[in-house]
Amino acid sequence: MSNGPLLAFVNFIKGSYIIVEGKQNADRFFIIRQGRVRISKEVEVVEEEEGHFLGPGDFFGVVSTMSSHSHIETAQAVTDVTLISVQKDQYPQLIQNNTPVAMKIILQFSRRMRYLDEALTRLTLKDNAESNASHLFNVGEYYARQSQYDQAFYAYHQYVKHCPGGQDVNLARERMMKIAPYAKSVKTEFRPEETIRTYAKGAMLFAEGESGDELYIIQKGSVKIAKIVDNNEVLLAVLKTGDIFGEMALLEAKPRTACAVAYEDCKVLAVNRVNFQLMIATQPQIIARLTTLLSERIWFIYKQLANTLLKAPMGRIYDALLIQLEKDRVDLKSSGSHFFDFGPKELLNMVGVNQGDGAALLHKLLQNRNIQLMNDKIFSMNVAEIIKQAEYYRKMQKIGKNTN
Repeated sequence: MSNGPLLAFVNFIKGSYIIVEGKQNADRFFIIRQGRVRISKEVEVVEEEEGHFLGPGDFFGVVSTMSSHSHIETAQAVTDVTLISVQKDQYPQLIQNNTPVAMKIILQFSRRMRYLDEALTRLTLKDNAESNASHLFNVGEYYARQSQYDQAFYAYHQYVKHCPGGQDVNLARERMMKIAPYAKSVKTEFRPEETIRTYAKGAMLFAEGESGDELYIIQKGSVKIAKIVDNNEVLLAVLKTGDIFGEMALLEAKPRTACAVAYEDCKVLAVNRVNFQLMIATQPQIIARLTTLLSERIWFIYKQLANTLLKAPMGRIYDALLIQLEKDRVDLKSSGSHFFDFGPKELLNMVGVNQGDGAALLHKLLQNRNIQLMNDKIFSMNVAEIIKQAEYYRKMQKIGKNTN
């Protein structure tokens, strides 16, 4: 493997700890040149990886380094090892000099992201996470009931397109005819050369269960990412200018795992597989951005999976808020206030509690004078209180005390 002049070789003797889970300020990742390394995590998802022992050509520490978050894994030398040390700002250089390495990282991240997303959905949303084309009809039905006709028409259209022999095809066609006069912003087809696309607020870019072969880069505006689960819309993220989404369908040729809807008028750049290969070779800064975004998502999901190990529902509530603080890069040493960009319903979905059982939990949460609801969003008057409560519930679980 070739490397640029700034990439350094480092050696560790057998038994050495190279990175330690939980350590802050990850500033570099490693590619193994010689030897073997063992990876361990607080939350082990065995099926996600081929094994916990890595060898020459494998890499570790990328997630924490590229996301600029704390380490989510521990790496220990099983033998004497020689590693290539890559700092975050050296990654674009690495891409230019070693395109296969960049592709290996991105493809592995994409597979890991899909697996973790499905695992988390099963644990928290209590639903089959595997999306397929027949689910498009359910998506259309949900949005039709909400009188959101642009999204409903789009989902019905894709259902008819992808499931021409489906049991609900005729019903989907009837629905489309009825709502067509009210669907003003639907765009269902684009020519291959139309790489710059504009969408009005409420227009659907793609639907959960739809096949896809493009990723998108937001040029202007914002896009909502959501899933339809148990006849409810679960908000996953609101993406803004510069964000990339839809990459898993492009890289793995599998159905979309969520819906993308214009949160406001927006313009996006669509990138297909051919253009993506060219982009890797000619625009390393965009590939670095994609790697960073995937790293941030993987880091966040690992934290959410760790949250599911907490037995006390109230502990999961506070821990979920703490994870969001870390995700939003709030200074955890401060005693300042913070507005979360979600409300009670979304918080309960994050920790896998249904709305009925969650009412008592929310009541208890709001008894804490530092936690308030403002415009149906959660507001913390003092982030230190959230840290204090999250640490309390984790400590109680470690010593075996029941707190609920």
